[in-house]
Amino acid sequence: MRVIILRGAGRTFSAGYDLTPARGGADGVVRRYKTVDESGRRLLMGIRTGMQQITDIQMYFWNMAKVTVAQVHGYALAGGCELAMMADMVVAAEDAQFGHPGVRGLGVARNGVIWPLVIGMRKAKELYYSGASISGLEAVDCGMINHAWPKDELEDRTIAFADYFANMTADHLAILKVNMNRFYENMGIYSSVRSSTDLDAAGQFTAESYWFQDQMREANTTGGGLKEALGKRDSRYKDYRGK
Repeated sequence: MRVIILRGAGRTFSAGYDLTPARGGADGVVRRYKTVDESGRRLLMGIRTGMQQITDIQMYFWNMAKVTVAQVHGYALAGGCELAMMADMVVAAEDAQFGHPGVRGLGVARNGVIWPLVIGMRKAKELYYSGASISGLEAVDCGMINHAWPKDELEDRTIAFADYFANMTADHLAILKVNMNRFYENMGIYSSVRSSTDLDAAGQFTAESYWFQDQMREANTTGGGLKEALGKRDSRYKDYRGK
């Protein structure tokens, strides 16, 4: 095996972390650590320790001794966008959507911190401060991904793209990957992603986050659940579920 293609099997690449049920998925990993005290107050370092475990998984993908290509259709949002950004190369359907709406009341975009390394400062800040998404075509234009193709051509063209790099032996490709990654590591990707994870934990204690937690509790009381809370959050921006 010389090149690995990562793609979603369903209607989308990944819409992000599974927030329901509350103790499943990534949330379950975080809750392995003591995140509240005897009074039920949330503890920063317990949350931070659990979140670093998720970051370890993402950084494992970054460090794989294989060339990796993320093939994106539908959504690559929040944790899905984080994971895609850890691939060596990213290709997508023209109408795919990239973004991190989780910055709206859920913390910060951990691996979104690599955006300043791959796209310009102005666009990186626009996406980061708003949680907005952009299409596959827009992602190509700003340098976030490599190529965007019509959805019905995506799979065949991704395989051809991967085959193009698979002409060299796996060990030689691994050396080339380490060499390329080292440049970005020297520019601070490790320290930045770790710091971003720490700030993701700290972001649970901002006024914005407390507001969203209140919306979650209210929605659970009324029976509207996560969908209702996200709708209220995104209605301020008129996108995602808040259109």
